[in-house]
Amino acid sequence: MKFNPLFITAILWLQIPNLCAADPIPRQDAFFGLHFDLHPQKSDTELGADITEAMIEKLLSRVKPDYVQYDCKGHAGYAGYPTKIGTPSPGIVKDSLALWRSVTQRNDVGLYIHFSGVWDSVAVEKHPEWARIDAEGKADANAASVFGPYVDELLIPQLKEVVAAYDLDGLWVDGECWSAKLDYSPAALEQWKKETGYEEAPKSRTDAHWLEWKMFHRRHFERYLCHWVDALHEFRPDLQITSNWMYTTLAPTAIVCNLDYLSGDYSPGQSVARAQVDARYLASTGMPWDLMAWGFNKGENLQWSLKTPVQLQQEAAVVLMQGGGFQIYNNPTRSGYLHDAMIETLGQVSDFCKKYEKVSHKSASVPQVALLLSTESMWDNSDQVYSTSGKDIQPLEGALQALLELHYSVDILAEHHLQPRLSEFPLVVIPEAHKLTDDFKEALMNYVEEGGNLLLLGEKCARLFEPALGVEFVGAPENVRAELAASTGPVNANGDWQKVKLTSAKATGYRHPTRDTRKDGDIAATIADHGKGRIGAIYGPVALGFYRGHHPYLRQFIGDLAKQLFSKPAIQIDGPPCVDVALRKTKDGKLSVHLLNRMNAPVSDRYGIIDYVPPVGPITLRIDLKDKPEKVYTVPRNRRLRESWENGVLTVTLPRMQVYSVLVVE
Repeated sequence: MKFNPLFITAILWLQIPNLCAADPIPRQDAFFGLHFDLHPQKSDTELGADITEAMIEKLLSRVKPDYVQYDCKGHAGYAGYPTKIGTPSPGIVKDSLALWRSVTQRNDVGLYIHFSGVWDSVAVEKHPEWARIDAEGKADANAASVFGPYVDELLIPQLKEVVAAYDLDGLWVDGECWSAKLDYSPAALEQWKKETGYEEAPKSRTDAHWLEWKMFHRRHFERYLCHWVDALHEFRPDLQITSNWMYTTLAPTAIVCNLDYLSGDYSPGQSVARAQVDARYLASTGMPWDLMAWGFNKGENLQWSLKTPVQLQQEAAVVLMQGGGFQIYNNPTRSGYLHDAMIETLGQVSDFCKKYEKVSHKSASVPQVALLLSTESMWDNSDQVYSTSGKDIQPLEGALQALLELHYSVDILAEHHLQPRLSEFPLVVIPEAHKLTDDFKEALMNYVEEGGNLLLLGEKCARLFEPALGVEFVGAPENVRAELAASTGPVNANGDWQKVKLTSAKATGYRHPTRDTRKDGDIAATIADHGKGRIGAIYGPVALGFYRGHHPYLRQFIGDLAKQLFSKPAIQIDGPPCVDVALRKTKDGKLSVHLLNRMNAPVSDRYGIIDYVPPVGPITLRIDLKDKPEKVYTVPRNRRLRESWENGVLTVTLPRMQVYSVLVVE
């Protein structure tokens, strides 16, 4: 294998102390970053052939990122650098990673690597004994077993090698929790027997101990993760590490491993909708975090094309309004070339984000509505190690989008986040959770008794609280046609509905077998007093229905009940439903209202790229404020607004908004 002399020069340069260089921004404080990965292949022939220091300098000068994540080893298992421990791609012409390290270090920009962990196809090809084994006894062609020697014989040694060779600042390890699979390898089965005493491992949901088998794998994935993370931290204590998607909506469990930050790359097509969920969950973890947008998308039978600046700005705003960091994933060519149009797009998005950095980054929520992502229900629902299909959170996503279109400020929390903070939220919403612990249900009942408000969406979660609902359940749920009599008009919500009759509750909504809502009505929604608080319930799949159809009448049906439970939120808006709101405080304590215009956001593979977001306005805001403010202004323009303050309510009208605006109150 021949290497360009620039590789030798770069490696020698890295050994010389750069006394003039400042340290890059630590990842916990980083705001805007770039990600490039190529997933090197056996078939590559020109890796790094076209990359130059001048090209990297041009990118860094225009975009000014806090860090860059560059490719190192992808899912195929081939490395893009000349590794002596792993398997280098035969197509390396020039060591791109050495050039990126040289230029980023001169510019005080952190350098991280994209590195595939559990998913390493060439490793399990060379070492079949390292592979995960499926329920039929077949070796996995891609996933390594977390019970086997792969982590100690390849993963840890190779990471140490690349960290030392290139003086890396951190690791973004991909193909991890979402690639882990149920494992029937001899090592896994031996450990299962050792821990449980069971001779056999279950193979399907119908077998005994199925949930226990899944939880066994979840524990051991974390054990694997903690092992290699701790080993790398011991090797380089200042190394900043994450495992992609761990401790996020895919794995919503309490944080055990010593990760330095949390991160995930959301859908290239459904970007705004997915980021709405993921950002709100990550913002509740208490960890430094960022989300990654894909800088490209494609349609059916088409290859990837670059997104426009305004599309990426809209995607970025979803993350910024929740206080997170933002990064963009793009690919150079196989030879490493970075197109000028890509550089300029990244520059424009960077310019956009940095206008808001002081008021958005590390902001904190002012609690209003808590939406539960139930870990307990997800662990039972998902027949994988971690949830990757997206189906497990469709009702959650539907409930969130309905609440956002109703202009509530919403946080998403799992049980372990929410239980100690219940008293902070005027309204708690639970969509379609079928399983909760007794301890958590008791905490919710105490919350309501002390004056809290609980909204249950779906017959499954309603059933968990039947004694407190003021109704009697009649028979089992039935899959029926349901036409809801919303205040705005009839709307279809077919699915499983539970019939109830009133004992002490009040009916607040009805369903009918046809669109003739004058007759044959069954109770669809109720509200009941419980202690000092109230519980509302809708006994059918309205959250999932809104996810699937986004009908405004269904939104109104949910909203009519929500309003009875939480009639006076601290922020109220007169504006179109495409405007999301988040009530927060900046990191220096100023009250701020974040507004996102979702107009024209792509929603399908046939309309995947946009180049225009129509402005909206005027938008009138009413904010509960005990004392008259000294100043109210917008960011980024720092435009003073006409406002009035009377009886503890600040009223402000924003004449026009394009993509994202932050209203700051001092």
